[in-house]
Amino acid sequence: MTDTYTSLVNGGLTGSLAKKLGLPRPSVLRRHTPGAPLVTGPVLVLGGAVGTGDDADAVARTLLGWDLDVRRTAADDTARWGAVVVVLTEATHPDDLSDPVRELGSVLRSLAPGARVVTVSRPALATDAPALAAVRQGVDGILRSVAKELRGGATGNGVVLAGDVTVDATSVHGALRFLLSARSAFVDGQLLTVSSDAGSAPADWERPLAGRVAVVTGAARGIGAAIATTLARDGARVVVVDVPAAGEQLAKVANAVKSTALQLDITTPDAGTRIIDHAVRRHGGLDIVVHNAGITRDKLLANMKPEVWDSVIAVNIASQLRINEQLLASDAFRDAPRIVSLASTSGIAGNRGQSNYAASKAGVVGMVRATGPLLAEVGGTANAVAPGFIETDMTSRIPFATREVARRLNSLQQGGQPVDVAETVAFFASPAAGGINGTTLRVCGQNLVGA
Repeated sequence: MTDTYTSLVNGGLTGSLAKKLGLPRPSVLRRHTPGAPLVTGPVLVLGGAVGTGDDADAVARTLLGWDLDVRRTAADDTARWGAVVVVLTEATHPDDLSDPVRELGSVLRSLAPGARVVTVSRPALATDAPALAAVRQGVDGILRSVAKELRGGATGNGVVLAGDVTVDATSVHGALRFLLSARSAFVDGQLLTVSSDAGSAPADWERPLAGRVAVVTGAARGIGAAIATTLARDGARVVVVDVPAAGEQLAKVANAVKSTALQLDITTPDAGTRIIDHAVRRHGGLDIVVHNAGITRDKLLANMKPEVWDSVIAVNIASQLRINEQLLASDAFRDAPRIVSLASTSGIAGNRGQSNYAASKAGVVGMVRATGPLLAEVGGTANAVAPGFIETDMTSRIPFATREVARRLNSLQQGGQPVDVAETVAFFASPAAGGINGTTLRVCGQNLVGA
């Protein structure tokens, strides 16, 4: 499904007319194309004192190692910046924010289309001194506010280093690379926490999942099909799973990604065992499970029948819990395994008429937070992706006026595409994300609901 309005206001006579009339003009987002540059121009690294060997210098060295054009000052007033990285890990008082943030402000009008602003900071803790907690929490407020000011398809996000994690940790590099890249087109105003120094850099950043076996549920169409396609593009062998009624479409997806299909109702008691057996028998192992299958049965709670509530809970959360138990008990799921679940912004902020759906998706957020430490024992992770408004067959059935409002209620003023969710799932499944565990990342264009 396409956003006709966004297409019309970005080209030709209709684009010129929209500009003259002062109509909102959502930008065409920069999305990933294999072989394309990581960023679209020079990268400015702000923070610290240049040449002192501090965290900002370390980040700059990392970016230089990726063959980027890295600058430590904004002296070139002709530059069209592809990205600005603001390193604030060593700030200890709100006064320390003034210089780097004002320098950031001075270059915002010089960002290239589809540019990236990324902060690097540490979390505020109850055990911190008050001034330290204030400056660290302040970075969150700055990032979320700046993200709402950006134009031209630019986005703003943050990497947060927990505990003893340093800026040289592999998953910090992985998070930076993801947020700087076109893969994060619809991730905006979000803070991604790296909680450990686990993880490893892939041999090939274009095919980070080479040699891995992945299972995607609900893969016959929409977001599930996009996830399967993206994982296969990144090198994984993919088992696509869906209900028997979707068998014909599921076979088409399997053929497209050159892998195998498994027709399965995930609510059956032995679904996890059947998934494991199929992956091991056909592909020699199982490394990644993506819980994408889900349903909606919307009703105001006062009008909701028990079977409507129960069906949503059964598919969206109870099945995942049962399958995860079987995965955790299996010797086949031990090689730095990854579980990635689909949550929703409805589970974060709630939504009228979706108490059952919101309960299930909030349940996913809680589930991955608790499952992550269990997988960490074998070098694994569990994370979730929370989509906002995504252009799918399901959202195409929303009444026109409601659909248009939902599309525009985010900082990017448009709906996301299934591939935007898929790119984030693929990142969480990658070896470079091994230090990110138990978290939920919104893919919503900085939707104006939720945290």
